[in-house]
Formats: sequence, structure tokens, C-alpha cells
Amino acid sequence: MDSLPVNPVMAYRYKAELLAKDYLLDVPYAAVLAGILMCKLAYDFTRLISSFHYKGYASLTKMQKVEWNNRGMSTVHAIFITVMSVYFVFFSGIFSDQLDGPITSRSSSLSSFALGVSIGYFITDVAMIYWFYPSLGGMEYVIHHILALMSTVYAMVSGEAHLYIYMGLITETTTPGINLRWFLDAAGMKNSKAYLVNGAAMVVTWLVARIIMFMYLFYHMLVHYDQIKQMDTFGYFLILVAPAIIFVMNLIWFSKILRGLKKTMTKRH
Repeated sequence: MDSLPVNPVMAYRYKAELLAKDYLLDVPYAAVLAGILMCKLAYDFTRLISSFHYKGYASLTKMQKVEWNNRGMSTVHAIFITVMSVYFVFFSGIFSDQLDGPITSRSSSLSSFALGVSIGYFITDVAMIYWFYPSLGGMEYVIHHILALMSTVYAMVSGEAHLYIYMGLITETTTPGINLRWFLDAAGMKNSKAYLVNGAAMVVTWLVARIIMFMYLFYHMLVHYDQIKQMDTFGYFLILVAPAIIFVMNLIWFSKILRGLKKTMTKRH
């Protein structure tokens, strides 16, 4: 049994680290609760900060306020999971081909914890979409979130396919830009230069994060297909089908973004 440090400050720090390891990082369901709590705090913080610092917030309709706060919530999650996804995919070394064993079976306490936080977000957002349907999004949003939720839950519970889930979650990079565009529209700034710049930035980030990144994901899966075949049957089909469906949806949404940007630029000219 490990002995506690003699220094009181070090002792409290030691206990805190043990608590995080035993009850947060090693218990995925605690991460799900943390994700739901994060959503609640982000939603309330968005409402509070907007009511004090944006005069137009009070003039929004009840449903617009709900969507405004919801988008603040999704922005917080997007920033969190983008940072975690980029770290795990490109910098962590966990999924390096230099290591032994199938890439599909590699995971860590931190990677499971981050997935749990995302699950908490998806549960919260799906519940809000259902409760206010279709004001916060139509059936395409429901399908997208259900596929993402199923894949993320499977990865967290089974410990498989963490790399591919994080590759898919990099798509959340586009969420802050999408939400900013909605904020600008709701604030009556649709004809502003900021709105035009935002549209151009959205095209670039969407192309990189939701088109090119998915093409890289499919290429990586093809190269490591012999390892993917070793996965559980349900996981095998899920990891093949879910990204394909989401990729098609990304292409459809991308075409709409391009048409919207073209329309905005035409009006300005």
C-alpha cells in the first residue's frame, strides 16, 4: 500500500490525484455525468453573460434564447473535444504504428474520460433537440447525433476504435464557426463584413475537418483493415457504417454552405 507524503499540502494533492484516478478517469460513467454538468454550466453561463453584455438578448424570443444558450453550450464542448481529439490523433503517440498490438484496441484512462464527456454532451443535446423538436434541428441532426452517440458509447465501453472516434470528433472544429454565424444572424449582422469572413472561414474549416479528415480516416481504415476485422462484430459494422453515413451528410451540408456563401457574396456585389 502506498504511503502518504509527510507534507500536508503534498498529502492533499496526493489524495486528489488518487480521487481523479480512481473515481473520474477510471470510471467512465463519472465522465458522462461530468459532460452533462459541463453542458448545464455552459448553458447557464451563456445565458448569464449574454444578458449582461448583449443588449439584444432581451429582445430575442423565448425559443431564440434557448437556441442561443444551446449554441453556447455546444461551442464549449466543441473546443474541449477538438483539443482532446487533435492531441490523441496527432500528438499522444498512443496510436503510433511503432507500438505493438492492434491500433483498434488501444485506449487510455484519459481517452475514455474525454469520450465520456462527449457522451454527456450528446445525451444533453439530443434531449434538447427532442424536447424542442424541430426548433433546434430536424431529423438530420437527430440521425447525426444518434450515430455519434452510438459510436462513442461503444468505444468508451469496449475500449475499441478510440483512434477512429477521435478522428471523427475532429469535425467538431467547425461548430464554433457555425454557431458564430447563427449569433451574427440573430444579432442582425447578416450584411456585415464579419458575416462574410465567417462564411469563408466555415468553407475552409469544413473542407479540412469534415471532408479531407474523413478521407484520411477512410484511408487509415483501409491500411489497417486487417486490425479492424479483429473487432467485435457490432463494432466492426458500426465503425464502417457510421462514418460513411456522416461523411455523406457532411458533403450535403458542405454544398449548402457553398451555396449560402455564393449567395451572400452575390448580394454584396
